[in-house]
Amino acid sequence: MNPPVFATLGCRLNAYETEAMREMADAAGLTGAVIVNTCAVTAEAVRKARQEIRRLARENPGAPVIVTGCAAQTEPETFAAMAEVTRVIGNHEKMQPATWAGMRAPDLIGETEKVQVDDIMSVKETAGHLIDGFGRHRAYVQVQNGCDHRCTFCIIPYGRGNSRSVPAGVVVDQIKRLRDRGFNEVVLTGVDLTSWGADLPGQPRLGDLVMRILRLVPDLPRLRISSIDSIEADENLMLAIATEPRLMPHLHLSLQAGDDMILKRMKRRHLRDDAIRFCEDARKLRPGIVFGADIIAGFPTETEAMFENSLKLVDDCGLTFLHVFPYSARKGTPAARMPRVAGPAIKDRAARLRAKGDAALESHLAAQIGQTRLVLTEGPRLARTEHFTEVAFDRDMPEGSLIEVAVLGHDGHRLLA
Repeated sequence: MNPPVFATLGCRLNAYETEAMREMADAAGLTGAVIVNTCAVTAEAVRKARQEIRRLARENPGAPVIVTGCAAQTEPETFAAMAEVTRVIGNHEKMQPATWAGMRAPDLIGETEKVQVDDIMSVKETAGHLIDGFGRHRAYVQVQNGCDHRCTFCIIPYGRGNSRSVPAGVVVDQIKRLRDRGFNEVVLTGVDLTSWGADLPGQPRLGDLVMRILRLVPDLPRLRISSIDSIEADENLMLAIATEPRLMPHLHLSLQAGDDMILKRMKRRHLRDDAIRFCEDARKLRPGIVFGADIIAGFPTETEAMFENSLKLVDDCGLTFLHVFPYSARKGTPAARMPRVAGPAIKDRAARLRAKGDAALESHLAAQIGQTRLVLTEGPRLARTEHFTEVAFDRDMPEGSLIEVAVLGHDGHRLLA
């Protein structure tokens, strides 16, 4: 029988969960199905999900199509109405082995209700199903899910539910298994990573988890943390940045804008100066640390002067990697009811932000020429430095290895070694 076909859209957490679903589907003996793990971060993401579903249905005629993920959670009726879709399952349901056991043929085609999406806000625990990494070089460990904050532009809390944390002991045990399997780098991931621990006994913080991992898994060469909310960075996280060389000197920050009025209208919990101060403090503790950031272009009510403040933030924070999002209204969010910026202006501002990001990256790349870097190989001819900067080789290297290389140049996007 044909194995299931999986498609993942959106964030790294979705990619992690796809691997978990693959394991559960295999254990349940599910065959010949198409599973699409969707993203809901923008209206464009939902459109792409529908497009992907239709494409996969054409390429796999007669195969049942199962749709899950954040878009399936937030608007199940959209996907249930598609003729190509057999079943719609929610974000909680997709992480339950029983869900997959109940979808073996002929059950999948039978009388079972087409939509299985419960109230995500009622979920109190993270999924018990953990995978021991995926990929051959870097393992991702989900330590948190959901979000308690309600930024005015964001639909994700309604797709992921409220914040839930994986206990530290469970995380450490999993990382020990990953290290035993030969992984040289582990990335901690979640929806709102810096809220980790708020729902656990004693309310530990993310920095406590980082220090505990590094202490209890002493042979782990590299620990990396994914996107954080800088205003929630705790003392132990800053201590780890300053004192733990195995914690990688790269942080991706959820900044979203560089203008105080827009930040307030977004219902963010930081102001422009808070972001700049965090970057300055972290750089004093760890010279050479680099920052990426999410920035939205064209948020409702954004004037040209307000946008210029976001553009200047790239220099003021010393950002290296930009993820630029043209604002896209999400039905059901407060921002969708605010006065809109014209579409051409949004497109122009996003392009200017991306150009600013390209220049910042090129400056970073140029500064690396002549340096020696310890890189983790991701493929025969691709690796990443401690700063998560891509490195291309002109010869094959063993995958998943840590090797020292001399940086010879760059092509504007990656280093050459």
